[in-house]
Amino acid sequence: MAQGTVQVTHTGTSRWRRRTGEYSSLASALEAAGDGDVLTVSPGTYRENLLVQRAVTLRGPEGQPGAVRIAPADGVPLTVRGSAVVQGLHLEGQDSSAPALLVEEGSPEISDIRVVTRSASGIEVRGSARPTVRRCSVDNPAGVGIAVTDGAGGLFEECEVTAAGQAGVAVHGGARPRLERCRVHHAAGAGLSATGENSFVEAVGCEIYEVRGSGVQITGRATGQLTDCDVHRTAGDGVTMDTDAVLTLADCRIHDVPENAMDLRSRSVLTLTRTSVRQFGRNGLSVWDPGTRVDAHQCEIFDSTGDYPAVWVSDGATAVLDSCRVHDVPDALFVLDRGSRADVVDSDLSQVRNTAVSVSDGATAQLDDCRIRDAATGAWFRDHGSGGTLANCSLDGTQTGVIVTKGADPTVERCTVDGPAEAGFYVSAGGRGTFVGCTVTGSGGYGFHVLDGCRTTLRKCRTKRCARGGYEFAEAGAGGAGGPDVEDCTGDESLGAGSSPGRGSATGEGAVLTAPAQAGTGGLLGSVPAPRAGAPAGPAGEAGGGAPVRAAQEVLGALDALVGLESVKREVRALTDMIEVGRRRQEAGLKAASVRRHLVFTGSPGTGKTTVARLYGEILASLGVLEKGHLVEVSRVDLVGEHIGSTAIRTQEAFDRARGGVLFIDEAYALSPEDSGRDFGREAIDTLVKLMEDHREAVVVIVAGYTEEMERFLSVNPGVASRFSRTIRFGDYGPGELLRIVEQQAEEHEYRLADGTDEALLKYFAEIPKGPAFGNGRTARQTFEAMVERHAGRVAQLPDPSTEELSLLHPEDLPALD
Repeated sequence: MAQGTVQVTHTGTSRWRRRTGEYSSLASALEAAGDGDVLTVSPGTYRENLLVQRAVTLRGPEGQPGAVRIAPADGVPLTVRGSAVVQGLHLEGQDSSAPALLVEEGSPEISDIRVVTRSASGIEVRGSARPTVRRCSVDNPAGVGIAVTDGAGGLFEECEVTAAGQAGVAVHGGARPRLERCRVHHAAGAGLSATGENSFVEAVGCEIYEVRGSGVQITGRATGQLTDCDVHRTAGDGVTMDTDAVLTLADCRIHDVPENAMDLRSRSVLTLTRTSVRQFGRNGLSVWDPGTRVDAHQCEIFDSTGDYPAVWVSDGATAVLDSCRVHDVPDALFVLDRGSRADVVDSDLSQVRNTAVSVSDGATAQLDDCRIRDAATGAWFRDHGSGGTLANCSLDGTQTGVIVTKGADPTVERCTVDGPAEAGFYVSAGGRGTFVGCTVTGSGGYGFHVLDGCRTTLRKCRTKRCARGGYEFAEAGAGGAGGPDVEDCTGDESLGAGSSPGRGSATGEGAVLTAPAQAGTGGLLGSVPAPRAGAPAGPAGEAGGGAPVRAAQEVLGALDALVGLESVKREVRALTDMIEVGRRRQEAGLKAASVRRHLVFTGSPGTGKTTVARLYGEILASLGVLEKGHLVEVSRVDLVGEHIGSTAIRTQEAFDRARGGVLFIDEAYALSPEDSGRDFGREAIDTLVKLMEDHREAVVVIVAGYTEEMERFLSVNPGVASRFSRTIRFGDYGPGELLRIVEQQAEEHEYRLADGTDEALLKYFAEIPKGPAFGNGRTARQTFEAMVERHAGRVAQLPDPSTEELSLLHPEDLPALD
């Protein structure tokens, strides 16, 4: 396109109109023009670097947007240093070290400018300039879209950054622009960035989306204020704040963010009002470091797409939620680390897949007049130094209302738990807590479940219609010390079958609990059952209970009678001998070597691991090491719940059932899968390790599984590995040992092997595939059962079979190999 002409029109009142006319270049027209003149540029491409210093109007032809192209080979295409009016131009720059449009001074009005460039910045405003920029667009894949710096300001209305190689809008050096109804998208950096002391950006009705960095980034003592803005579809965080940044958001919407919706660090302060946060992949609010604070008022955080807490407060930060809603998230609020604090007032936490409120590592949470609904765990105070207050809160439709563990010490006042599936309040592993005026209604388990020795205080609490009982207090700690301090608590439940109350349990309609802190002291107005000496009897199918204890030699004889397992028998005998000699040395007044009785059994299925574990428990009971010696067999499905709170409870209950005996965990490696992520099996392991330490004399734990998998399990869980004294390997059975198992089965069921059947069985077991489905002893028993079935089908055809025919198993009764 050929360069056109420039028409200069003098608009003054003077009769002297020498400047009026046409000029062959923009530079000559600008040089001739004076304040108030209008320069109308004809369509064309102008390879000039323009400098506008006077109060003139520079515009393209009306109705022809983009017809005037300013496209020099290098340098700044257009520089404005006065209060000019610039309209309807198309700017193209190629200089990576210079902007396409530079505004350095004055208060110009710039409108309908299209910048398509590969410059350092599309539009740059510096120094004392205060332009008004309307309906301009910037496409700059090589640099910043709009940069405002060095104390500059200005108003940007209905502008759009369609592409930027760095930030869409960058504010620094004490600049203070205002953006109204602008759109920023397809930026490689942040959508809107402000950094540096005294820098301030205000945005109203703006939209930021499709950016590779954060949607909004405020850092280095900068300040921002966003009103009625949308930030969405970012690759990074929705909002990032760092190093004394201050930001206020009102009536904004942050959504469709794969990372944190908002991330604050290093003493930053964020204030949110009537703002919604949804569809985020990590945290909705992530608040870190001492002095960092977020205040949210009438906000909504919901619809998480990831597996992280909606609000995360750690490293000494503070979060305040006032009249907020958090819902449809994996976890609602996690507060971690000493000095961290969350204050939640008149807020709703609902539809939470795991834990609504989690407080750990010495943090504090205060909830007042809040409502927690449809959560797996309502609130969990996890460990020593962690605490705070729940006051006037309601918890409805949870699995467990409030959990207190490992020395945590919260105060819960005037709270109600309605319809928990498992327990209203659950205290274990040295948890403490003070519960005043609390009510549990319609629990599927206990109302208040306080385990061994937890020094919990209950005052004026009430339970109604709890399935397993209103109050369950396990026995006190060592020496009878510890245990809950209960005063003026009531319940309307009658204990059903299977309830085994400890000291101070409610026993009937209108019962009042007033048990003081010292164990063994009365105070219940009515009948008080004695503290439990051990665990309740296990459910049907679990060995133990009232069976008489056999002598050690009798049990060892049963062990010797097992087919094969010679190395296993030697290991068990050696361990038994160590325990027996240690006991005798103690009786003689000598020191006894410490023997850790917990074991690891490795090997394939069907090699007798469960049978040996049962006999081992009997041996220890016969030696007086265990009270009962019964076996409780569990696997991952028995220990790991669908949410965090139920896993600790299930593990504790399994451990309690095994008190005085053996807890046998089959396929224990399943608790620590290789790709565990947020798998709750780790919680079962942590709970188990703590219980093994706290009750080392009460239960023997045996973990079992395939050899390679168990080696990996122990290597990734050193806390577990350190609790076990030795590993016993159970080898696969050989053909001769499998034959012997079949012979035992035949003898027990009054069958005999006909001539040649034993040789056929040896050949059969030698040829049977030894893959993952091979079951060793189980395979031998299944083989016998298959032979009996085939024998029955054969003999049933005989009109009058003899006793011998009814008893003999022949080679043809063997099943065919696949």
